[in-house]
Amino acid sequence: MSQSIFTGRSRMAAVLAIGLTAAAMSAPSGAKAAEPGADEVWQGLVTDVFEGKPMQDGTGIVSLEAPARAADPALVPVTLSVDPTRHIRKLTLVIDHNPAPVAASFTLGDGAGVTRIETRVRVNAYTDIHLVGEADDGTLYVTSRYVKAAGGCAAPASKDPVAAARSIGQMKLRRFGAAEGSGGTRDEAQLMIRHPNNSGLQKDQVTLLYIPAHFITELTVSRGERTLFTMEGGISISEDPSFRFDYRADTPEPFHVKAIDTENMTFAHDFPADAS
Repeated sequence: MSQSIFTGRSRMAAVLAIGLTAAAMSAPSGAKAAEPGADEVWQGLVTDVFEGKPMQDGTGIVSLEAPARAADPALVPVTLSVDPTRHIRKLTLVIDHNPAPVAASFTLGDGAGVTRIETRVRVNAYTDIHLVGEADDGTLYVTSRYVKAAGGCAAPASKDPVAAARSIGQMKLRRFGAAEGSGGTRDEAQLMIRHPNNSGLQKDQVTLLYIPAHFITELTVSRGERTLFTMEGGISISEDPSFRFDYRADTPEPFHVKAIDTENMTFAHDFPADAS
């Protein structure tokens, strides 16, 4: 495995350092009822994140799968899907009541055939989760799911920090063959990255001090000369990020993955076309 690492601090890390400590003080420690004024919260996010642009009903165009009640609030599985005939170029996942609501934005590569992305997120309170798809013409389509979970952003890391630091940036990519329902036109693969993805709301279990935010902010997954998708990520993507996705399976080409985190550490790896 080839891996290059460059240290430093990013602009996003500096911004988070200002706001996350205060948010941590009020983070919920257990389940609670849905937040009042949920519609008001979402409308505020539409204004702040999407510049108040009108949203169309995304039924049949974009879809979001998530459990009604999460077994682990720090590892909530979500699946983002698009109708391939509608030319959706960008997917933005918003967890309304998380301290940093925008969990991730995925830009789908032109002609890459990506119609489905699965990942895992942290959910900090009972909340609506919205998926917004942006079409080539700029039209926004939205759908949502309500998820009962609490405390995911503050949940302790599952691994010892020293062990996590030793394996940071290691990657695996597995191919699964033809994607279900694709008629053999699309294959499916899963990318797994070792990274603590610290949210800034977690406490060191020994010192009880808050662990600084440290997470992947940029991810690019390519195949040959074609970009499959890119991601801009936030604190809500779970520890050891995982992405299962489909893609156009027209020719056998190698994969290339590049990730950058809030410390400007860069991780890159090439995988053969038949990675398994």
